[in-house]
Amino acid sequence: MVQMTNYPGEGAYVVASLIDPKGAYEKTLLVLGQDKKWYHDLTEWHKNLGKKTPPTSAITGASAAGGDRKIQVVEIDNAQLDAGYTIRFESAVENQDHHIKDVEVPLTTENVSGKTDGTGYIRYVRFMPNN
Repeated sequence: MVQMTNYPGEGAYVVASLIDPKGAYEKTLLVLGQDKKWYHDLTEWHKNLGKKTPPTSAITGASAAGGDRKIQVVEIDNAQLDAGYTIRFESAVENQDHHIKDVEVPLTTENVSGKTDGTGYIRYVRFMPNN
């Protein structure tokens, strides 16, 4: 679940990326925001995509407005738990700030059952394991 802060303005574009143990982008897990013309505002993620577009299955709907709560299913390989991987949430709002690391969650057994506070447009992210 992604809970947004109560900010004014347009809906935020949010992307969740899997970051490998060396700190490099591995894959897109989630994209909130469907209009591809704004993807370049998510600069860190966009540069890692190169000329590729994100997988259609990762685009999960509209951008997230201030105060919104989005609940999405993201599948994580169990081999990535406690193996040095991180999930990075990057966020941007048109004509406002951009947060490369709005939320970063180390992929540990403990963290997939908890809440992590954001530093930008995201108030917090909460994971709930599907056992």
